[in-house]
Amino acid sequence: MNKQEHIAIIGNGISGVTLARHIRKNSDKKITLISDESPYFFSRTALMYVYMGHMKWEHLIPYEKDFWKKNRIELIHKRVVNIDVENNVLHFEDNDQLNYDQLVLATGSVPQYYNWPGQHLKGVQGLYAKQDLELLEEHAPHHQACQRAVIVGGGLIGVELAEMLHTRDISVTFLVREPYFWNTILPQHSAELITNHIKKQGIDLRLSTHLKAINSDDDVKVKSVSISENNQEIPCQLVGLTTGVRPHIDFLETSSIAINKGVVVDEYFRTNVENIYAIGDCAERNYSLGHRPAIESVWYTGRIMGETLAQTLCGNPTKYAPGHWFNSAKFFDIEYQTYGWVFSTPKTGNAHFYWKDEEEEKAIEIEYEVATQKFLGINSFGIRLRHEFFDQCLSSNKTIDFVLDHFEQANFDPEFFGTYYHQIKVKWQEENKKANA
Repeated sequence: MNKQEHIAIIGNGISGVTLARHIRKNSDKKITLISDESPYFFSRTALMYVYMGHMKWEHLIPYEKDFWKKNRIELIHKRVVNIDVENNVLHFEDNDQLNYDQLVLATGSVPQYYNWPGQHLKGVQGLYAKQDLELLEEHAPHHQACQRAVIVGGGLIGVELAEMLHTRDISVTFLVREPYFWNTILPQHSAELITNHIKKQGIDLRLSTHLKAINSDDDVKVKSVSISENNQEIPCQLVGLTTGVRPHIDFLETSSIAINKGVVVDEYFRTNVENIYAIGDCAERNYSLGHRPAIESVWYTGRIMGETLAQTLCGNPTKYAPGHWFNSAKFFDIEYQTYGWVFSTPKTGNAHFYWKDEEEEKAIEIEYEVATQKFLGINSFGIRLRHEFFDQCLSSNKTIDFVLDHFEQANFDPEFFGTYYHQIKVKWQEENKKANA
């Protein structure tokens, strides 16, 4: 009788869980899913809604507790501290160990800090893991316990944390190094729109501002932050460090698994060790894939990676092919979607077309190739658009004229189309006429 192959997966986020589910759909292999964060998979993107009171913790768990037993997926809630790649053994923090035949690293990310003085203090935290949400409830349960919070870092996690605290009437000072919010990602027009929207919510948004130190009277609890500009001190009871994330790979540094910023993988997610793979936020591709970053910290790509690797592990070798780039987020009341590529500064030979409404709550920004008018990507703000339409336009190399002529097919909201479509077309015609004059 053949020995049942054992696949161990470290990490029960979207990548690891998707992988486990699809291996089970396609095989009878033994599957073990390991995590030290939470016994069960949960929706990380919904953490903010628990704090805001829109959801309860149990609502974040999409699978019933007996789902895992029914699907013969063993769960282990422990921390892996070492991998013996020679003998295929995982060593846990409690000195227990586990043998495997195939190993998948799906360890995700951890917050990226920059060794500021005082970052060890109580009341200083990130917002990524379940434990971070628990800490937030401890440090900022209500505005009586936390009159002011300072958030450092102008990214998506930072604006989520600002909205969360704002719903509990906690005053928020938001420190952003750049001249506009997220303008390393967004073009200036769009970055200005989001910057103004954040300020309208009553957030004390400080642009071009740098954290110098986090201060305390007793070396235990935060009392203020100092900023480099004018050496100003801002009193606060909470500091949210939301300065990005990095792959969770520290425990691999003494192993023979090749790492750079992340775990280095090929197009099949193979590492340099024959029976070890990596997917999700911790994986770093060793090859180029268009404009995609080598490390993709995006929910939907994590899901695709899990589905793809499951095919390979079940005998159908499959290369990673994620299709056209897309993503979505929310800046307080403004929903954001992006399809294709719209860079903060147009690539050589490209240009941007930008339109916004008078209230500055809705906007689109399109990148296109000047010589051919080829549509390359779109950012939308406050407008919910159909993914399928833009996927088809990008695949068939449509022009910006085609996209705008058929914009009704992309838009979910007939009222928006009736109110704003004419404005968008007129502005595009005027700009295009000037460019060709």
